[in-house]
Amino acid sequence: MTLINRSRLIDHFIQLVKIDSESRDELLIAQTLAEQLGELGFTVHKLPVPADVSNGFNIYAHLDGNIDDSVVLSCHMDTVTPGKGIEPIIEDGIIRSKGNTILGGDDKSGIAAIMEAVRVIREQNVDHKTIEIAFTVHEEGGLFGSEHFDMSYIQADKAIVLDTGGPIGTIVNAAPGQQKIVAQFIGRPAHAGLAPEQGISAIQVAAEAITQMNLLRIDEETTANIGIVEGGNATNIVMPELKVVAEARSLNDDKLTAQVEHMISTFQSAADKHGAQVNIESTRAYNAFVIDDAHPHIQSVKSSFEAIGASPFTKGTGGGSDANNFNAKGLATVNISTGMAKVHTTEEYIAVEDIVQVTQFLEHYLTH
Repeated sequence: MTLINRSRLIDHFIQLVKIDSESRDELLIAQTLAEQLGELGFTVHKLPVPADVSNGFNIYAHLDGNIDDSVVLSCHMDTVTPGKGIEPIIEDGIIRSKGNTILGGDDKSGIAAIMEAVRVIREQNVDHKTIEIAFTVHEEGGLFGSEHFDMSYIQADKAIVLDTGGPIGTIVNAAPGQQKIVAQFIGRPAHAGLAPEQGISAIQVAAEAITQMNLLRIDEETTANIGIVEGGNATNIVMPELKVVAEARSLNDDKLTAQVEHMISTFQSAADKHGAQVNIESTRAYNAFVIDDAHPHIQSVKSSFEAIGASPFTKGTGGGSDANNFNAKGLATVNISTGMAKVHTTEEYIAVEDIVQVTQFLEHYLTH
C-alpha cells in the first residue's frame, strides 16, 4: 500500500476548515481549491452558478489517467452555520473545533482526502484511472450546487461522493427524495373578545388539518414533518393568516407522491370546511435514488475498502446529498463515509485515522 503523508493530509484539512465558507459564501474556498487542483496537474473549469446560489462557483477538474477507467469524485465546499472563524483542535487523534463553531469536516474531510490521494499517486508516478472532480457550492439546505452543475463536462459513468458519517466502509446506496410544501392559510380577522364568531381562525383551520394528517414515520421508506409555523400579531385578533412549512421524504417516488397528495388534500379539506382559503406551493427538492448492491460500481468500491482492511457495507439513509442530484442526472453515484461525526453541531469531530483510511481507500480505488 502506498504511504499516505499523514501530516500533509491533516495540515491541508486544517487549512481548509480555517477558510470561512458558509453556504452562499464559497468564493474563497472555490478559488483556493481551483488553484490547488491546477498545481496538481488538473485541467480546471470554474462553472458559474446563479448569484442567489453562491458568490463562488462549482469546480470541474480533469486529470487524464493511463488505466482505462474514469470516475468522478465529489464533495461540497460549503458548511452550515456557525462556520466562521473555526479554530480546529487536535487531541488524542481526534480533530474538533474549539466548541463555538462547527468543525467543517462536513465536507472538507472528503476534499482533503481526495487531494492527498492524488498527491501520493502523482509523487509515486503510478498508473491511475482518469480522475474527474466535481466540487459543489451550497449543498447544505438544498443541494443547489449539484442541481446547477454543468454535466456536459462529465465523461465518467459513475461517481463517488464523500459526504456521510459512520465507520469507514459505509456506502450509502439509497437515499430519499424530498418534497417541500408551503401552505398559506387565509382566514378572516375579527376582534377575539367582542366578535370572535365573525372571524375565521387560520390557526384553527391549520391545526385541524395537521391533527388529521399522517406525519413523522409513515413506513420504513417514508417520513413527513411539519417544520415551521408562522403567524399572528396579537391575542385579541382572530388570526387571519398562517404559514405552515412541511416536508415529506421517501425512498420510493410513488410513496412520496402519495404522501404529498395526502398532505395537500388534508390542508385543502380543512380550509374548505371552515370557509378559509389556502394557497399551497409544493416543490420537489430532489429525487430518491436506489442502486442495487450487485451494481459493478458498488462491487469495485467494496473491493478497494476490503483491500485496505475496512469492512464495507451498503445502507440507506434518511437524508439527501449531492448523490441524489447526480443519480437523477444519470451518473451512478454512491456516497461514502469519511468518518465525520456529530455534523451540523458545535460538537462535530473526526478521527485522524478515519481521514487517513478514507484517503488510503481512494488511493487504492484510483490505481486498481
